[in-house]
Amino acid sequence: VPLVESGGGLVQAGGSLRLSCAASGRTTSYVAMGWFRQTPEKEREFVTAIRRIDGNTYYADSVKGRFTISRDDAQNTVYLQMNSLKPEDTAVYYCAATNYANRDYESISTYTYWGQGTQVTVSS
Repeated sequence: VPLVESGGGLVQAGGSLRLSCAASGRTTSYVAMGWFRQTPEKEREFVTAIRRIDGNTYYADSVKGRFTISRDDAQNTVYLQMNSLKPEDTAVYYCAATNYANRDYESISTYTYWGQGTQVTVSS
């Protein structure tokens, strides 16, 4: 399994969580890495992504200003810091990676590698 997520759990609204995505290979081998989330009622949706070559980051409007993606290449790990969590953030969060350049990094189809997901539950 190339990607393994951790850090999910139960948190009250307004709280914070940090998700980690450990890559079995070097994170520098991927062009971009991202986070998506999914609930039973909705299709998997884009949350955020980071591009390796320049560190550019991309965020869904629903998480801008609250979530931050970062990368530690020495640890081969990507993080998702989630602050000011809301009940609507409740979902299974998936880490993803791609070797494709010049693609739409908000699109599921861009990503080749996926983790198994980690549950985040935000109580009201």
